[in-house]
Amino acid sequence: MRPVLVAAALSLGAVAASAQDYPARSIHVIVPYSAGGPTDTIARLTADAMSKHLGQQVVVENVTGAGGTIGTRNVADAEPDGYTILVHHVGMSTAPSLYRQLPFNATEDFAPIGLISDAAMTVVARTDFPAGSFAELAAHIKEQGMDVTYAHAGIGAASHLCGTLFMSTLGTKMTTVPYKGNGPILTDLIGKQVDLTCDQITNTVGPINDGQVKAYAITSPERSSHLPDLPTTAEEGLESFQVSVWHGAYAPAGTPPEVVAKLSEALQAAMQDPTLIERFGQLATTPASPAQAMPEALHAKLDSEINRWKPIIEAAGEFAD
Repeated sequence: MRPVLVAAALSLGAVAASAQDYPARSIHVIVPYSAGGPTDTIARLTADAMSKHLGQQVVVENVTGAGGTIGTRNVADAEPDGYTILVHHVGMSTAPSLYRQLPFNATEDFAPIGLISDAAMTVVARTDFPAGSFAELAAHIKEQGMDVTYAHAGIGAASHLCGTLFMSTLGTKMTTVPYKGNGPILTDLIGKQVDLTCDQITNTVGPINDGQVKAYAITSPERSSHLPDLPTTAEEGLESFQVSVWHGAYAPAGTPPEVVAKLSEALQAAMQDPTLIERFGQLATTPASPAQAMPEALHAKLDSEINRWKPIIEAAGEFAD
């Protein structure tokens, strides 16, 4: 056998052996957002549950900056051996349209592992906002336009995307007020410093139930058991105004299929872990089904969401550096 063929055969054998022994050490999950936030919490609960199935510790590391692009790029550049993976939210699908110079390719630089979770968004306002219903809210925004202040957690954040879609659906603009995180937004909303925001139910269910903010609608196809009296945007006549914060797990492109399969199997098992299900329920977040926690499902979701958000973002004309 020629030397080149011998080398290739040995290389393939090493890869196969490596995949068969995987995982032989701890796995690092990169979260491209700060500790304590919803994505970090989702990742840590998922990592703990995956550890039980894999027999190795799954460690979460927060690599923040540049709207999540730094940590995401780090995973794209990592060794494709299954020991460095990424947990990202809906922003993975909007980054290709939001950033003029993106340091990674969302569809080519990653091997999807599977979907993790899904959480609806809620449209909320200060308690003394004049609109009494969602229909009145929509009419008020159309009439007052730029006199209405809409707070979001920065370009690319879920609250920014939700507001962009809301304005696109209504065919009008509001004055947008960027913040550094959702916490300060809720503080100012409760303090009546801004009019309106759209945030995931994980963050708003407490303030809504405590009467600290006024809730108008939830942006999911069905009502939430956590807020059963809150109508959906579809019920209110805006079927196209639906958005959720979904999370997925990714490995670097080139990761051996056998390794990706093992990670996906661990993710599927994690989504059925009783502790994870209970904690996700407390966060008003829906865990992925076994079919959703697979590479094919995440691949399809990512492609669909990229195509959905591209014209909306381009029409809004708001881009990140």
